[in-house]
Amino acid sequence: MNRIVHPRALAVLLALVAGTAGAADPLPAIQQAARAGGNFTGFSAERGAAFYRAKGSDWSCATCHTPDPRQPGRHTITGKAIEPMAPAVNPARLTDAAKVEKWFKRNCKDVLDRECTALEKGDVITYLRSLGR
Repeated sequence: MNRIVHPRALAVLLALVAGTAGAADPLPAIQQAARAGGNFTGFSAERGAAFYRAKGSDWSCATCHTPDPRQPGRHTITGKAIEPMAPAVNPARLTDAAKVEKWFKRNCKDVLDRECTALEKGDVITYLRSLGR
């Protein structure tokens, strides 16, 4: 018995099997926003590493996420465990644009008392993706 599968249904099924339903790489949209800001020449892992370690008001990214983003962290106030940030050891990291935006918005306000710029976000993502095991 032959059955015809609607292409959209097949795409949804494949996305579910792959575990990426609704997920999208955040970097293209962040890059587009950075270009709109003018003078964009690319993201930098070096700037991202410096930003990750730089102290804001009281904290840095490394305060909760550890100086080595390949290691698990712990929220300084709540004690909640945080999975490693580096995609090399946590492949689910930085794969869902909506989650990335949500956490950058929340964490940048905590660390910097402001939202991160598109350039800062792109630099941090580039840094985290550059790390090997």
